[in-house]
Parts: sequence; structure tokens; C-alpha cells
Amino acid sequence: MPHVEMVAPAMTQEEIKKKEEKPVPELSEEEKQQIMLSEDFQTFFMKASRLIERALCEEVDIFVDYTGGEGEGKDDDVLAGERLKLNRDFYDERWSKHRIITSMDWSKQHPELLLASYNANEDSPHDPDGVALIWNLKFKKTTPEFIFNCQSAVMSSCFAEFHPNLVVGGTYSGQIVLWDNRVNKRTPIQRTPLSAAAHTHPVYCVNMVGTQNAHNLISVSTDGKMCSWSLDMLSQPQDSMELQHKQSKAVAVTCMSFLSGDVNNFVVGSEDCTVYTACRHGSKAGISDAFEGHQGPITGIHSHTGEGQIDFSPYFLTSSFDWTIKLWSIKDQKFIHSFEDNSDYVYDVQWSPVHPALFASVDGMGRLDLWNLNIETEVPSASVVMDGNVALNRCRWHQTGSSIAAGDDMGRIHIYDVAETVATPKHDEWSKFVRTLQELKQHAVEREEESSLISSGMGITSPLR
Repeated sequence: MPHVEMVAPAMTQEEIKKKEEKPVPELSEEEKQQIMLSEDFQTFFMKASRLIERALCEEVDIFVDYTGGEGEGKDDDVLAGERLKLNRDFYDERWSKHRIITSMDWSKQHPELLLASYNANEDSPHDPDGVALIWNLKFKKTTPEFIFNCQSAVMSSCFAEFHPNLVVGGTYSGQIVLWDNRVNKRTPIQRTPLSAAAHTHPVYCVNMVGTQNAHNLISVSTDGKMCSWSLDMLSQPQDSMELQHKQSKAVAVTCMSFLSGDVNNFVVGSEDCTVYTACRHGSKAGISDAFEGHQGPITGIHSHTGEGQIDFSPYFLTSSFDWTIKLWSIKDQKFIHSFEDNSDYVYDVQWSPVHPALFASVDGMGRLDLWNLNIETEVPSASVVMDGNVALNRCRWHQTGSSIAAGDDMGRIHIYDVAETVATPKHDEWSKFVRTLQELKQHAVEREEESSLISSGMGITSPLR
């Protein structure tokens, strides 16, 4: 009889592979720790956790109405609320809590990334005084993309424009610090020395100027010292300059803005309520003109940025503790117009990057205002007040001009979407703004004549006896 053997059941590739696999050896606690603390594992884990967190937090609004029917039948007040619509907040219980937002900056390389700097948390003495967080607008996750810190409160910060991985911070102690997001540590990779050659006072202004092939980091401290740095070498500034008015008193700079497309000429606001124009190079290097008109320290300053058919770069805005915002031109030392709709300190002001006549401001009442000067110069075109009795102290337009970030004194950043009807300029906005400026200048001349008549009239009527 032939011998018949049972045929073994067919095995799948997976089962064959399993059979061939050797049992995984059990790692000791020591070996596990060694792997977990290794540089490679840390890099992998940070990257993987970011990806998973993004995926878990995604949600899509399926009720978007593309026909525009949502706006029908709504009154003006409701539509005004929709001109500024809350997109989301950025807040971290551990790193944002009880810290004031001191500065913000959007990345040019990765437009979804927002950098924010924070000062010390008095309630947490064991945490670092200075914190800088990078938030991601693209994903719905609620934690920062990167966390950086240092031993002194961070008063100013910016992305190092031509170095996508580097972040710059100006501190309360006077040090400039440099963080790198490729390094698995939160502390600075470089810092400037605390010496008379650099800053020894708080640095409220840091700014990258120049082009890909020739750029510098410019920093200014409240003792009036301005330094120019190369990011390759922070051991000493490439050059420094004392900002003094008429070679007498140092200017206590609180804010700074370079004129659009200019690496030499800039404007600064100071603690002494005065605005100054200045330049970095040439025979007239330093402070050139003083602009008086504010009755309180200057909190924010911003030169016109909107690129278009007409150049408005000579115009700039200032905000102040005197509850006003003022519009100036570098060609005239008297302000063109004063915006007086606020009833608290105005902490910051910024032109729209795309609309010539649009700017935003924030104040101590928690109010975010959008002003369209082609429509109205006495009251904002759109306003929103934050909940929770907070003060808003920083605002930054996204480079598209379609959203804006506002930072408060409790460590929260509010991202608002700006309605297209408000944010996007019509083709005639530039020529309209020329006419608006002419009208405002005419009013300014009339105002001056009126005040001089009053003062001369007061001289005639002399003191009563």
C-alpha cells in the first residue's frame, strides 16, 4: 500500500515570517533608559509625538456655506462682529500662565508659525524667567510646536529671517539670545556677553534687516544703545551707536520700526513721550529729528508697509499711554491726525501688510480695533473686546492680511480671522488713501491755525485782575 502523508495546511507569508522570527530579547531597565535618553530616540520621539498630536486634533467644518447665504438677513451689528471672527486661542497651562505676552512675530518661511515671547511668571519662581513659544496655526493641536526658555524675561523676539531654524530673543538683562529648533534643548545655543560693549539694559527691540546675502540683527536697549550683530558671532557687536538727541540725553527706546524697504532709516518711540527719526550710516548717523505730540510714553510704532501703486513709506503710526494713536509723516514734525476713540492705554498699533488704509490697534480694556481710514477716521471700522477683563498689549497681522494675532497680559494669544470685505483692498484704495491723507493734512493745518489764534487771543486778553 502506498504511504499517504497528511498535507500541511497552506501558510500565509505572515505566518512563515512569524515562524522564522526569533523571539525578541527582553531589555533590562538600564538598557531601556539608555535608549530613551539617547539623542536619536529623543529626536524620533519629539517628531513622532508632534505628528500624532496634529492628527488627533484635526477636525473639519462640514457646514461651510460657499454660496454666501449666511450673511443674508443679518443686521449691521451682527455683520460687524463677523468682520473679526475668533479662529482660536493659543495658551499653554504650564508655559503661558500668568505671563505677559511681550512680542510676536510670524515666520516668513513657514507662514503658519507664530513666535511669541513672554516675561516672568511671579507665581512660579522655579521656572525660567524668560519663555518663547512657537505656535502652529495649521493644526488644531493645543500645545506649542517648540518651547524655548532662558534665565531672563524675554522682552522682544523675532524669527531670524534668513536662517529658518533660528529664533532671536532680547532679554530684560540686556542679553541677546539665540535658539535653534534643530537642537533637542530649550536653552539658547548662543548669547551675547553682558558687557559695556553690548547691552546692559532691557532690550525692547530686535529686528532682522537686509537681504539673504547681507543682513544684520539690529537691537536697541532702553539706555539708548543700538547694536548691529552678525548671527555667526554674538561675542561682540559689529558696530554700536548711542542714540542721543542733540548730543545731550540718551533716548530711552521702547519701540522701533524701519521704513519700508529701507535698512538705514528708522523711527523710534521713547519713554519721554517723543518720537525720533534716525539713521544707521552716513554723516548724520544717529537721531535726526524729534516729533512731539504725545502726552505719555510711546508703546508701539509702525511704518507703513502696504506695497502698491503709490509709495506711502514716509507715513508711520504711534500708540501711547495717553490713550491715543497718532499718524505722522517723516517729512513733518507735527502729527497729521490723532485717533482718540480709546479710554485706556493703547499698547500697540500695526498697519495691514496688504491694505494701504487699514491698521489695527490694541488697548488696556482688551479691545482689538481695525481702522479703515478710507471709510472713517474718527471711529474704528470693526472692534472686538476680549472676555475675562484682560489687557491686550501686542498685535501682529499675518502676512496675508486675512488674520491677526492679539496677545494679552495673561499669556493668551487670540487669533482673529478678518472678513475678506475688510481685509482685501479694492483696486482704488491707494488713490482713495491719497485723498484721505490730503483731507487729514488740511484738517491739521486748520487745527494749527485755530490753536495759534486761541493762544494769540489769550495773549491779548491778558490775565484778569
